[in-house]
Amino acid sequence: MTAATTSVTADARPLSRSLTANRLPKWAPAAVAVGSIALGCGIGAVGGLESHLQWGLISAVLFLLISYGVSAQVEGRRQAKDRFATSVVWVAFILAVVPLISLTVYTVQQGIGVVNGNFLSHSMKGVIASGPGGGIYHALLGTMQQVALATAMAAPVGLLTAVYLVEYGRGTLAKTVTFFVDVMTGIPSIVAGLFVLSLWNIALGFSYSGFSGSLALAILMMPVVVRSTEEMLKLVPNELREASYALGVPKWKTILRIVLPTAIGGITTGVMLAVARITGETAPVLMLVFGADAINSNPFDGPQQSLPMYIWQQYSVVNNDFGYARAWGAALVLIAFVMGLNLIARGIARWRSPKGGH
Repeated sequence: MTAATTSVTADARPLSRSLTANRLPKWAPAAVAVGSIALGCGIGAVGGLESHLQWGLISAVLFLLISYGVSAQVEGRRQAKDRFATSVVWVAFILAVVPLISLTVYTVQQGIGVVNGNFLSHSMKGVIASGPGGGIYHALLGTMQQVALATAMAAPVGLLTAVYLVEYGRGTLAKTVTFFVDVMTGIPSIVAGLFVLSLWNIALGFSYSGFSGSLALAILMMPVVVRSTEEMLKLVPNELREASYALGVPKWKTILRIVLPTAIGGITTGVMLAVARITGETAPVLMLVFGADAINSNPFDGPQQSLPMYIWQQYSVVNNDFGYARAWGAALVLIAFVMGLNLIARGIARWRSPKGGH
């Protein structure tokens, strides 16, 4: 080893020690969190606060303050600011997750005792609203048909619109389409229901049916499909398009054979998430489908039931323990259905991702 190398190594050792000195141990954040929770619960109990949510908020504030103070004393203000930012992210994550977990757990507790084979295979025909028995088969069938019809209408239109905006759209028309897609993304569901009611049912004279509800659901689903598909198409490298054009392949065939297959995983995921988004919509269904106690397997003729409307109807009956139980059971099935769609979407995304070798 030369003298120069020895000198560089000797100079690097103090620098390395300075970078690692005065650091909190790895278990420090966990210890601060436990101490903050204990202190927050103690303050809440002594202060007479009955809500555990208030205890949690006090604990979160204490965690942020104690983390910053301890880090500032040991590691310095610069590292303390970094830890404070990290702590804020963790607190925000917990504040977002806890209500979701609480909602899921409470729904499972309330509805698990109702969901069984009889509940899933029977309708409410001939069942007294305030009495026992009955099920959600007619509502589950209606929801699946209405969502399937909405998807069949919204997915192709949304896909073709996204292809136009990414591959062909230029000038005023493309900007106008983009503007209206943005507007439709935030449209309230009841507005879509009123539009279909005015045009389809009142102006054109069609009666209440599952298809009427599907039209409103398709309006709500379409901008989500457009936006998600547009982003996925933008992620396709331009080199793939240019290589196809260099081989003399027409643009339409390049889109069909190169661009869409490359982005199919993300496109499918976006469609599945849009389906999950419209599955729980209640306002359009309440206005257009009208509900029914019996099984109606024809979505184009007559009123039809759906899970969101079934939940509202059962829970709207005052002092009805059996109706409350059926409502919670239907809510559990609806959550499981939406969760299944999200899991399928994530599975497709993982299966078709480039790192998976596809």
